[in-house]
Amino acid sequence: MPLRTTPRRFAGATAAVATGLVCAPWAPSASAAAPEPSAAARHCVVDARSGQQSCFGTFTEAVERATGGRIADAPTTPGAAAAAKSFRAEAAQADVGARGDVIQGTFFDDKDFTGASLTISGPGLCEKDGWVNWQYDLDDDWKNRVSSVQPWGDCAIWLYPEPNLGGDRDGPFDENTADIGQMMNDRAQSIGFS
Repeated sequence: MPLRTTPRRFAGATAAVATGLVCAPWAPSASAAAPEPSAAARHCVVDARSGQQSCFGTFTEAVERATGGRIADAPTTPGAAAAAKSFRAEAAQADVGARGDVIQGTFFDDKDFTGASLTISGPGLCEKDGWVNWQYDLDDDWKNRVSSVQPWGDCAIWLYPEPNLGGDRDGPFDENTADIGQMMNDRAQSIGFS
């Protein structure tokens, strides 16, 4: 079942004041129809600008797509990527793509970076200014599934149990986290990148 993801942002200053968060906008566009993944295609990449999703059989292929081909030799599994210091260093130093896209985070269905994965490629690095720089609402196919996370793009990840960064948040997850803990395990519906 394909993901239909559409990036979202807070509407106006009222929401930002009410929540104490400011999010930079991702220009919403109509979601492109995603190809139906095969049973073996378990590693998906979503372009946060267009909502376009692509799914692959290996994590290597997903990272290559998410980085616009800049990294074509990632480990074949997310667990191996998490453990490979050389890969983490390469990914951290990868130049921002021609459109400015960077991997902001990878999310896993199971603990220890296993199961299906969803990599979100966004419009830029996080600014580390104490604010949520980017917001992303998970599609129904990924709501209440996240059990482990890998932050990228100088981002820390915040998980929320409701859309639009609603409810009590958990985080920041600013390092590879093999088990996000009971508070948000299988409960995340939206993500903040800061």
